[in-house]
Amino acid sequence: MTATPELGTPRTASPDLLRSAFRRHAAGVAVITARGASGPVGFTATSLTSVSAEPPLVSFGIGTGASSWPAIAGADHVGVHILGEHQSDLAATFARSGADRFGAPTAWREGPKGVPVLDDVLAWLVCRVVGRVPAGDHRIVLAEVVLGDPSGAGRPLLYHQGRFNGLRD
Repeated sequence: MTATPELGTPRTASPDLLRSAFRRHAAGVAVITARGASGPVGFTATSLTSVSAEPPLVSFGIGTGASSWPAIAGADHVGVHILGEHQSDLAATFARSGADRFGAPTAWREGPKGVPVLDDVLAWLVCRVVGRVPAGDHRIVLAEVVLGDPSGAGRPLLYHQGRFNGLRD
C-alpha cells in the first residue's frame, strides 16, 4: 500500500466553496456583447466553451441579475471576443458593475447583425442565439457561429486566483 497525502477537511457545498475551488481553475477571458434597447451591452465571461464543430456552437453563462442579461435575453445575435494578455484593463472594465463599458478608451464598431465588435482582440465571432437554458441563478446561452475573424495577434488573457494574467511558458 502506498501512502496518500492528507486531503484536508471537506467543506459542505456552498457558493463560497464553488468560488474558492474555481479560483484555482485558470480560464480564458472573453467579452460577450449585444445590442440592447438603449445601446450596446457587454460583460466579461470566463465560462465560454466550444460546444460543437458541426454545427459550430459555443456556450457561455450569464447571471440573470447581471445588467447585460435583459439585452442578452432578447438578442438574436451576440458578439464573442477572445481577449489577449494586453487587454486586462478592457476585461476589468467589462467586469465592473456600473462602468461605461463602451466609452473611451474602449475601441469598437457596429459589426454584422448590429452586434458591437471590439477592436484589437485575438478573435471575434458573431453568433446567432439558439437557446437559453436555465441553470440556477444563471442561464447557459447556446449560440451558433455565423461569422468571425480569428486573425488577431498576441497571447491569450487568463483569469486565475481572482486576477487577470498572461500565459507563461
